[in-house]
Amino acid sequence: MPNSSSVREFLLLAFADTRELQLLHFGLFLGIYLAALLGNGLILTAVACDHRLHTPMYFFLLNLALLNLGSISTTLPKAMANALWDTRAISYQGCAAQVFFSSL
Repeated sequence: MPNSSSVREFLLLAFADTRELQLLHFGLFLGIYLAALLGNGLILTAVACDHRLHTPMYFFLLNLALLNLGSISTTLPKAMANALWDTRAISYQGCAAQVFFSSL
């Protein structure tokens, strides 16, 4: 009989084992995530709406804001979900997607 086991999910290391600290981590991660979304969204809006900011320096600032949004949106939502729902698992496909989008 051949071995038919396969990896379906990975277990992540938790930041804390107590529920109160997990909720604290969720709150901190949520605050950081919302601050990053707000700050980068303001940069994107300002550069897109003001025609005086259509210079090479602001073009690169716009690209940096987009990269920051992409990088923080790759891993932080899963970390927040794991802290909120007291889970430590990530699917194989989810892990592969995070690695793919992190490497872009």
